[in-house]
Amino acid sequence: MTATHTWRTYEGSNLSPALASALNTFVEQGYHGTSVRQIAAGAGLSVPGLYHHFPSKQALLVGIMDASMDELLERTRSAENEAGSSPIDRFDAVVESLLLFHIHRRDAAFVCSTEIRSLDSANRAAYIAKRDEEQRLLDAIVLDGVESGVFDTPHPADASRAVTTMCVGLATWYRPDGPMAPGELVAVYLDIARRTVGAVNGIRE
Repeated sequence: MTATHTWRTYEGSNLSPALASALNTFVEQGYHGTSVRQIAAGAGLSVPGLYHHFPSKQALLVGIMDASMDELLERTRSAENEAGSSPIDRFDAVVESLLLFHIHRRDAAFVCSTEIRSLDSANRAAYIAKRDEEQRLLDAIVLDGVESGVFDTPHPADASRAVTTMCVGLATWYRPDGPMAPGELVAVYLDIARRTVGAVNGIRE
């Protein structure tokens, strides 16, 4: 994703057939309710063929979560870099990127949120480190906005987390056949996000 604004573009799945099958089954049945045999069948593989690429069901879950967080971090950094130096422009871009990711990658985002409990301790720590890295990117923008007078929230860290939580929550309820198209939903939630950090005067038409 190097061309301008490609962080806004989503074209199909970014997962291998094995990971895509695991994702679909985890969404439908949960991690603990899914068998490796089901995942292999969904990917058109034998069980030994699946194990050749992923030695365990845990490795499949880690693969989904790593791919999801790596993609989100890449899109977030790209959005912020293209936005320039203004805190409000960086904030808008990063929040839009978060919203779009949780709309277009909602199944992966849902599994990341609900199945973190199914990771073993080392894998959980590695995932949380990436999640925290994503949060720190937005935290820094909000703090820059407060320090420059663009945002007036007295609680920048809490406001930043609230915005992220709102964006992540889309994955639990958004449906493509719902009443709002992605662009309309982004506009509404971006307005809410700006107000959360006290950027009402910075809202642009």
